[in-house]
Amino acid sequence: MTYVLIVLVLVVLGVLAWGVGAYNGFVRSRNVIQESWRQVDVELNRRYDLIPNLVETVRGYAAHERNTLEQITALRNQARALAGQAGGQPSEQRAAVESELTQAVHNLLVSVEAYPDLKSNTNFLELQRELTDTEDRIAAARRFYNANVRDYNTRVESVPSNIIAGFAKFEKATYFEVNDPAVRQAPGVNFGEISQRPASAPQVGQGLPQEPPVQAPQIQQQPFEQER
Repeated sequence: MTYVLIVLVLVVLGVLAWGVGAYNGFVRSRNVIQESWRQVDVELNRRYDLIPNLVETVRGYAAHERNTLEQITALRNQARALAGQAGGQPSEQRAAVESELTQAVHNLLVSVEAYPDLKSNTNFLELQRELTDTEDRIAAARRFYNANVRDYNTRVESVPSNIIAGFAKFEKATYFEVNDPAVRQAPGVNFGEISQRPASAPQVGQGLPQEPPVQAPQIQQQPFEQER
């Protein structure tokens, strides 16, 4: 009887130790997610601060880009308002607006290639460099944040850790994903064009047309004469 009680006590203590460890693990993961998100938010706010200067600089040289500049300004204001409403936390709506803002800024930087005077402006070149660096840091911080969210959500949904998650009310975290097709789409290869290439067209790495191979003369064998 005493042996059975000792075994039961050890089992209960083991379950309690596992539960405490699982709970502390959820707390650590949640704190890591919050810390990684703060880095994303810092870079997003830095982009908010750079965009007005970019818009004013481009406006003085590229009046034809007025619609693009207005779109960027509107998206920037909308993203900042959503950040304030959510207390700076990630949300699907904010992620969608941030994706549109990223694409709009990218399109603007591509369109200024048609304005040589703007491309030689020192202030614009500095803003372009800072924006490019900021976009790179946003992408890196977003990947780190999403990786932490994936690990945390996996533990929330997995057995048996989901028991502790449900009991302690640890809910799934929100991803901050980019829905920009230009970022996600991989370059494709059109094999149809390759198969329809004319036969006379030289292939890559092929020199002058080669002469047809010379066929060896065929030797006609004579039948053996029958021995007399």
